[in-house]
Order: sequence, then structure tokens, then C-alpha cells
Amino acid sequence: MPANMVPHPREELFSVLVVDDHPLLREAIAARLMQMGAGTVHEAASVAEARARALATGPCDLAILDLGLPDGSGIDLVTELRAQGWPRIVVLASSDDPYAVRAAFQAGAQAYLLKSASPMVVTDGVRRVLEGGVYADPSVAPVLAAGTRVPGTDNTPRELSAREVEVLQLVADGRSNKEIGEALNLSALTVKSHLSRIGRKLGTGDRAQMVALAMRAGVIR
Repeated sequence: MPANMVPHPREELFSVLVVDDHPLLREAIAARLMQMGAGTVHEAASVAEARARALATGPCDLAILDLGLPDGSGIDLVTELRAQGWPRIVVLASSDDPYAVRAAFQAGAQAYLLKSASPMVVTDGVRRVLEGGVYADPSVAPVLAAGTRVPGTDNTPRELSAREVEVLQLVADGRSNKEIGEALNLSALTVKSHLSRIGRKLGTGDRAQMVALAMRAGVIR
């Protein structure tokens, strides 16, 4: 085994749940994880199976999830597992859509890998997460950065902070400033300040227009 494939001592005998609806891909991922030192690899082909496995085993050291599952949202599954105390989650997806990438990290994933990635990239990403870090597929990293850029009313790209994106998403969901503050643990005045800053960046103080610009850029739903 090449030196860069030898498992780090801390990675030996970790437990994993692999969730993907393609049996061959699950098998390949499981084999690679065993090479990296996994002691137990559980498998699931759907959200329902993953929930049942999670209930039966309790939190494993690591979960690797596909976002495109046949019976539900992979993003929702990330949120559920994190709420149940799963410490490390890696998303393995076919899409490099900026919204999907940002949503995965916001839901609590520590890594976002593409199914088209080389085995070495997958290994690097998993190893980084096992060591307590975060990782974005090299081809996703620039997409992730671009996902926060919204063309203003003059079509000039403006960079929004992660907090500003969160505020805009809640505006899009129809929340008032007070409700946004409660959701994000901010005062209504701070929310108002965020909206003013967003308005200056995008060239409009109109909430509906700010939301429309962000939606067109794919930053929010």
C-alpha cells in the first residue's frame, strides 16, 4: 500500500455508516474505508434504512451520505444525524450545485465530495474529517466561494457573508425581523443592520428584490 494510503493510527477501527442507493458504489466505499482502518461498516440504501440503522447502532464515528436518495432528502438526513449526536458526516454527491454544497455544510456536514472524485481525493477528505477537520472537493471549493456572490442591481457581483445568506433565506421564508432574530439568536436591531448591509451591497432596500437577486444567483432557495 502506498505511504499516503496507510491509515493514520488514530483512524484504526473506526465505525462507519455508508448511505447510497447504488450497491456497487457502496461496496467500493466500504472497501476503501476498510483499507483505511474501519472496523465496522454499516450500509443503507435509503433514508428509511439509514434511520433504522442509526437507531439500531447509535452514532458511529463517521457517516458517508449520498444526497440523491430515492425516498427523501440527504440534507435532512445530515441534520437528523447531527441532532442525534453523530460527530462526523461526509457528503458524497453527484452535484456541484452551489446551493447543495452550502446547504450540506450548513446542515452539519464536515466534507463535501463528488462521486466523480478520484479515490485519492475521497481518501484525503475522509482522513481530514476523521482528524477533526473539514474538507471540500478541490473542484467544489471555487464553486462554494462563488455561491456567495450575488449580482447587484447594476449586475456587479457582490460577496455576501454566511450570516447575510442565512438572513436572506429566512426573509425568503417569510419571516419577520423579530422571527429572524429568534431563529438566529440575534436582536431585531442586528437583523435590521444585516438587511441594511445586504441592501447596500445589492443596490436595493426592497426585501422582495433582494430575495429575487439571491434566488437567481442560486444562493438561497
